[in-house]
Amino acid sequence: MWLEGEISNLARPSSGHWYFSLKDENAQIRCAMFRRANARVGFVPENGDKVMVRGKISLYEARGDYQLIAEHMEDAGSGALQRAYEQLRDQLSKEGLFAAEHKQSLPTLPHRIGIITSGSGAALHDITQVMQRRMPLVEVLLYPVLVQGELAPAEISHAIMQADHEGKCDVLIVGRGGGSLEDLWAFNDERVARAAFACKTPIISAVGHEVDFTILDFVADLRAPTPSAAAELATPISSDDLLGRLSSLLQHMARMLSNRLQREQNQLGHLRKRLHLAHPGQWVNQQQQRLDGLSKRLQQLMTRITGDKRTRFERISQRLGRQTPAHKLTENQKQLAYLYKRLQDNVQHKIALHKHRLGLQSGKLDALSPLATLQRGYAVVQLDDAKLGKTVVSSVEQIQSGVELNTELHDGYFSAQVTSVTKK
Repeated sequence: MWLEGEISNLARPSSGHWYFSLKDENAQIRCAMFRRANARVGFVPENGDKVMVRGKISLYEARGDYQLIAEHMEDAGSGALQRAYEQLRDQLSKEGLFAAEHKQSLPTLPHRIGIITSGSGAALHDITQVMQRRMPLVEVLLYPVLVQGELAPAEISHAIMQADHEGKCDVLIVGRGGGSLEDLWAFNDERVARAAFACKTPIISAVGHEVDFTILDFVADLRAPTPSAAAELATPISSDDLLGRLSSLLQHMARMLSNRLQREQNQLGHLRKRLHLAHPGQWVNQQQQRLDGLSKRLQQLMTRITGDKRTRFERISQRLGRQTPAHKLTENQKQLAYLYKRLQDNVQHKIALHKHRLGLQSGKLDALSPLATLQRGYAVVQLDDAKLGKTVVSSVEQIQSGVELNTELHDGYFSAQVTSVTKK
């Protein structure tokens, strides 16, 4: 069902849902509009707003209250479209789509102008008529679109993107004739505004009459109050102005050529006088004298260079003589004999040094040898054990009466039998 009334007790919690009451002078009903549904509402409602709501009746069991689950909302007052227009205008302005630094300048002499409008509207006739009068040589390329209705915004935005992508036009005129706010609403669509902002080709907005302003007017690079004015802005120089400028340029060029010709003639006369004063024979004599001076300088230079080369040649020859193989061989033989003598001396010195060291080590070894101890009267007594083999007897604990011992002296061995053992 549809209900019309005034909003009161509006609450918008963080969940994104809207809760409010819809009332008139006779009754009221609680309403709930969930986030998925209110995201499609084209304006932000406030308390006191008169709206029309479409929804269905439901029971909120927790309180036992009947309520309306709203699925659609629109402004019931005459300013619904105006409010949506103002909200979109403020939003795009905050994003910078209207900023002056994004505006592009229009070409002075466009070769091709694209027109995005209805193919049968009065705007196209006004634009072409002005262009035919002002600049008939400019080519006009038409992109026919719907300029009113639900399908118009999509067609207009697509035509802007297509014309910009093709890159055939120097400037685009987007517009239509005047009308009510509802008639011009396609040019207040966000899709059209963003397509115009992204367009690299300069755009002239020509929507409605002088009192009509649309969102496209703020985004476009230039706003024309009427389609006819847009045609004049797109062709800032008329064919008559261009012919006048061309005529002026031709006259200026003729004066420049005349002045240039006069200067060249004066220069030619001056050169003729100079040539007459400077006889060619005199110039030849001066050049001959200069040639004689240069020849003398060249001869002196050649003499000096030859002497320098000869001196350098002799010095290099001496160096080369010292570098001959025979000279090198003699030098190497002397070096070899010297090194051989040094090698012999070093070998003899090393042999004598090692002999001396060997004698010292031999004396130390002889002094520490057990044989030297034996020569002084000592003996080594060994016990012959079947399991352990021969072991040196260093204590009386190792022997007992009746065993045989092997005794080593410095000049031989003898065996003896133990008859008695006495321990200290």
